[in-house]
Amino acid sequence: MDTQGNTFPKTERLHSRKAIEALFAGGNRALSAFPLRVLYKPIDEPRTQVLISVSKRHFKHAVDRNRAKRQIREAWRLNRTLLAEVPSLHLAFIWLADEPQPSTLVQRKMKNLLHRIVETLSATPSAFPSGSPEGL
Repeated sequence: MDTQGNTFPKTERLHSRKAIEALFAGGNRALSAFPLRVLYKPIDEPRTQVLISVSKRHFKHAVDRNRAKRQIREAWRLNRTLLAEVPSLHLAFIWLADEPQPSTLVQRKMKNLLHRIVETLSATPSAFPSGSPEGL
């Protein structure tokens, strides 16, 4: 049984300050599908890494922020295979809503965003760090 597909390991989490600053610097791509926004940047490293952010401005109570982060993590865990055909990325998922949202909506919007990322990267070969998607 493959337990790796059902986890969100620490190696998949974006925690390097330098990488986070590079991701949020200008020139990177962003897509929105309420209640989520995603910033992404193609990289040369071997694995995709994810950052999840829920602002205190949207949810004053930590319980609500933690629930939103759990929903995003679960939606990512279930749908990350959609990015299997694209190169490695740094992704930042940002919560936009001011109130809690149903998990089914979060998962549907996550799937929508990941499909749009694949379409965007497949349409522009220059977005790949190596210059072409065949280098995988």
